[in-house]
Amino acid sequence: EVQLVESGGDLVQAGGSLRLTCAASGFASDDYAIGWFRQAPGKEREGVSCIRRSDGSTYYTDSVKGRFTISSDNAKRTVYLQMNSLKPEDTAVYYCASETGAVCPMGFPNYWGQGTQVTVSS
Repeated sequence: EVQLVESGGDLVQAGGSLRLTCAASGFASDDYAIGWFRQAPGKEREGVSCIRRSDGSTYYTDSVKGRFTISSDNAKRTVYLQMNSLKPEDTAVYYCASETGAVCPMGFPNYWGQGTQVTVSS
């Protein structure tokens, strides 16, 4: 069974940086993708970024391009989301996710982490 465990959420001032970590386990093969979603209070969950293990291809939603960077340590099956120049509108619970079939960008992930809170103060 696939398990995803996030860490790294925190309270940070606008303009600051955070790095989120997603530790993955249980994939049956090396053909998978891992991504990040976020959900702010009163808003729908949105896809932020993802990375495909096989070729390293990545996806970013427009609002984070140039500020967020996704990377992976394949040996550790860990994915990182480096978030720079954070804005108050980045405040949300961030979830690590994966969708069967190494899909990136993801439409309907079937594996989710528990979430980690990111709060950006103005």
